Amino acid sequence: MQEREVDIAIIGAGSAGLSAWHAARKHSDRVLLIEGGAYGTTCARVGCMPSKLLIAAADSAHHARDAGGFGVRTGPVEVDGRAVMERVQRERDGFVGRVMKTVERLGEDNRLEGHARFEDPHTLVVGDYTRVTARTIVIATGSRGTWPGFFEAAGDRLVVNDAVFEWDDLPESVAVFGPGVIGLELGQALHRLGVRLRVFGVGGALGPFQDEAVRDYADRTFNEEFYVDPDAKVESIERDGDAVVITFLERDTGRRLTERFDYLLAATGRHPNVDRLDLERAGLAIDDKGVPHYNRFTLQCRNADDSPSHIFIAGDANQELPLLHVANTEGRIAGDNAGRFPELRAGTRNVPLAVVFTDPQMATIGASRAELEKQYGGCDCIATGEASFEDQGRAVVMRQNRGLMRLYAEHGSGQFLGAELFGPRVEHMAHLLAWMLEEKPSVSRILEMPFYHPVLEEGLRSALRDLNANLQQGPAITERCMECGPGD
Repeated sequence: MQEREVDIAIIGAGSAGLSAWHAARKHSDRVLLIEGGAYGTTCARVGCMPSKLLIAAADSAHHARDAGGFGVRTGPVEVDGRAVMERVQRERDGFVGRVMKTVERLGEDNRLEGHARFEDPHTLVVGDYTRVTARTIVIATGSRGTWPGFFEAAGDRLVVNDAVFEWDDLPESVAVFGPGVIGLELGQALHRLGVRLRVFGVGGALGPFQDEAVRDYADRTFNEEFYVDPDAKVESIERDGDAVVITFLERDTGRRLTERFDYLLAATGRHPNVDRLDLERAGLAIDDKGVPHYNRFTLQCRNADDSPSHIFIAGDANQELPLLHVANTEGRIAGDNAGRFPELRAGTRNVPLAVVFTDPQMATIGASRAELEKQYGGCDCIATGEASFEDQGRAVVMRQNRGLMRLYAEHGSGQFLGAELFGPRVEHMAHLLAWMLEEKPSVSRILEMPFYHPVLEEGLRSALRDLNANLQQGPAITERCMECGPGD
């Protein structure tokens, strides 16, 4: 077996791993990147980019069908499923190719292909041919789709989002389980491309929303277009020939229905790829999901005896937030600390920001209302403001006037704390609010910013005005909210 000795070994060449490699290289030339699968990152291969390509095609078909509302007459819209998937795969391969060029620039001596597993806390066995000894190690192995056992009845007609982007043509029908980010994005896109669709969930969750008012509004809006039941009563899943047969109770009527689908698309969560690393040999403290205990500001893992480890974990592997920008940030922090170990630096973590590219779009910024109330010890120190897009000028002009936004701020200080947005193109407003939240301004200060006319951001101004009007401010309320503020 070949022996290699390096300063820093990074397991996984996805977004977090590449970011960690570049950060670690500032401290040492002996940094090794180990990849057990295909290069290219989850985002480029099966995540962010191919899903947006499918959504772009779906939106094009939708807008063509909707053109009559503007007085523009078009003929029947025909979707060429093979052409749609050919473009998705062609452009997807272009994105992957750009990542591959980045990997190639690292140099062959700095990367190693093969599945890695721990032999001891400082030693990795890669494949059956290389033993790597490292001073510090970064785990950046990503995650994979997971599903409940009873989905197995669908056999090879059970797919996750990875498989969708390998289809040569669009199927006639798909049953989507999981109305989260992936399920709603792909489900709506497939529906708009002519695929017969039903979306089933458990427990009532819908996308990233925690605010009941926004979640209910989104639920009603999506159901005007396609069937979504966030708390479905599914009685059975069976396989009959090439079809998946699902028996369920219809949401509104309670009728028992049995329907056949070409595929069952499982969008029911992701599992961290740490279960094949032989972590028990690394001496780490592990939680009940098999994920190492770690500090979210340094990404340093803890040993089983609760002492600090020389091992770090970043990206989807630690199950914090499966988002590209989070993976990049965590990779940078983990790689930097692995390089300077035993010295550590707490990395700067950005405010939470998430966007779902449905239509209308969904976005969350900062903590949810429920999380804020918990942080403030149950005190009534959180104000809420809201605005609807239904009569917002620019939204009416575009015939996209559906949506609701809710914003939160602290009584007393008037500081903006977070928001949940459902509406047209809210990806842009979500960024503005996230940038604002980073700077910790008061709501009144945000309202002093310029708002052009006519733009969708005027709807945001309406919500801010409502929030400002609902704020209780002054010395007494400020002192009371400080007494029961975050950290108590």
